[in-house]
Amino acid sequence: MARWLPRSTDLTRFCQKLNRVKTLEDDMMETSFNRCLSTVDLTLLGIGGMVGSGLYVLTGTVAKEIAGPAVIISFIIAGFASLLAALCYAEFGARVPKTGSAYMFTYVSVGEIWAFLIGWNVLLEYMIGGAAVARAWSGYLDSIFNHKIKNFTETHVGAWQVPFLARYPDFLAAAILLVATAFISFGAKVSSWLNHVFSVISMGVILFILIMGFVLAQPKNWSTQEGGFAPYGLSGIMAGTATCFYAFVGFDVIAASSEEARNPQRAVPRAIAFSLGLATGAYILVSVVLTLMVPWHTLDPDSALADAFYRRGYAWAGFLVAAGSICAMNTVLLSNLFSLPRIVYAMAEDGLFFQVFSRVHPRTQVPVVGIVVFGLLMALLALVFDLEALVQFLSIGTLLAYTFVAASIIVLRFQQQKGDVPAPAASGRPNPEPHEDPSRGELKEYESFSDKLQLVDRDKSNEQREPGQLKAAFEPYLEFLSDFYPGEVVMVAVVTLMVSAICLCSILVFGNTHLHLPTWSYSLLLVLFSLGFLLSLLLIWAHEQQHSTQTFQIPLVPLSPALSIILNIYLMLKLSYMTWLRFAIWLLLGLLVYFGYGIWHSKENLREPQPQRVSARYVVFPGGSLEERVQAVQPSSQPATGLPDTDTDDCKR
Repeated sequence: MARWLPRSTDLTRFCQKLNRVKTLEDDMMETSFNRCLSTVDLTLLGIGGMVGSGLYVLTGTVAKEIAGPAVIISFIIAGFASLLAALCYAEFGARVPKTGSAYMFTYVSVGEIWAFLIGWNVLLEYMIGGAAVARAWSGYLDSIFNHKIKNFTETHVGAWQVPFLARYPDFLAAAILLVATAFISFGAKVSSWLNHVFSVISMGVILFILIMGFVLAQPKNWSTQEGGFAPYGLSGIMAGTATCFYAFVGFDVIAASSEEARNPQRAVPRAIAFSLGLATGAYILVSVVLTLMVPWHTLDPDSALADAFYRRGYAWAGFLVAAGSICAMNTVLLSNLFSLPRIVYAMAEDGLFFQVFSRVHPRTQVPVVGIVVFGLLMALLALVFDLEALVQFLSIGTLLAYTFVAASIIVLRFQQQKGDVPAPAASGRPNPEPHEDPSRGELKEYESFSDKLQLVDRDKSNEQREPGQLKAAFEPYLEFLSDFYPGEVVMVAVVTLMVSAICLCSILVFGNTHLHLPTWSYSLLLVLFSLGFLLSLLLIWAHEQQHSTQTFQIPLVPLSPALSIILNIYLMLKLSYMTWLRFAIWLLLGLLVYFGYGIWHSKENLREPQPQRVSARYVVFPGGSLEERVQAVQPSSQPATGLPDTDTDDCKR
């Protein structure tokens, strides 16, 4: 039976397949897409993805049921939390200007299977999100006409009483998705122009709401007679923050569009910063005027803004609010339909998804197959399925993507840049690679013995620490870490940091409610896992990292990504168990696709190493005795001949 068990070498090779990273091209600006989007185009795409129906519905719901007028503080905290994730996307989008967003960022830094699962979850997130917005768009328009569309459909088509299906088929929602799909397939420029139109109208309506709202503002609505500014206290503010956080989901459309940006190194970070700043300002100011116009406890959660103007005697303003809401939802639809096919294209281009989705139309320069197929799937979801139970599923996919992108920032920042030659630390084990000539930045093979001795002396006097190596100031205290290759300790510390964050957040969320821990064990576990998180953070910080002035870099690494990681994990654990159950089922389906297709067709799996032309070469290392410094390296691609290595023998003699 033992012969049927896999050997350790086979298991090692299998794990290496799962964790292989994507090899980037030398010229990352080369693409089959049309690089036509400017900073303004990307900024409006980001605003369109964030400022949707949430501005018209979410503000009233959180203000009345969760936080009161303190929803303003909830949006401020949520905006700051979103900024941590957005900065991670900005650095990756500028550094890796390729389509794919979180999938691509995870693939180039963490590993293949993790990237596939992130991409797989983002696919479902966009499909459910687009279908849900289409149904909200349909319902909002139907309410303007006193639900005549719904009544007509139920009368002439019929109503269903089937689990997981909608009560009636929503033809209007499916139709708007098909129309949007047609416009998206015409190319990035047409999509951007259409988004400009709806975004300008939406921002004009928001400006009108702010001006009229401040004119009609009554400060007494924040007084103690009406319940005060924070009637639900700090717990209500934090609960409102968790809900408001999802209002800022949508800026990743900018990172997904980086392969179509003219100058992604500058445009992507600026567009993310501008769009997130404007969206945060819009949510905060609208919350201010809404809670000042009417008492917060009298708000209508379904149509708070329109109802507020109606009750103040400006019924005509309700039509403007309705127009702004519809235009805002149109921009969210365009954002979803714009991003989804490009992420599918990135996965198919890498061989992890079906190859047909990697086809780009030669004239419009967009992945037209992915646009049409997933547009139809989204329309089918909106037509027949009940999406209310699935909407919460969007949160877990987004938060998981944010978590992996933040972890990828730490891993990539402490790795050597492409083209650098890994060098061992001062006491590290030798690395069998040719030495790099620092004066010329190229690999140099030394032919004479005197050259090798000069190289040893020069390396001793001219040692330079590379990313991932232990900082010189910490070497006397952490000397045992010098035996690892650059980046190895950081990778282990990142895994430890994430495990500590999961345990810490689990105790915070379930310790008193589900686990019923006594006070002493609750406090002890909090201290232990907090120490694990902080020690992992300090261990990462003790290593050298990359410092680039060519592209944007998020400040305070690893602190900023670590805060984003622990916040995202905390919010994920606050979701219901049914959401986690659906998430697990979807992950299992994704694993079937990956192991049935992706792992075998991956381009990294098909990539063959380049044959080496030299039969033997000398590699010189600065440490050890003279015999250890001058070694002969046999290329792995050359078959063993059994003959003695005469070059080595002559050299040693």
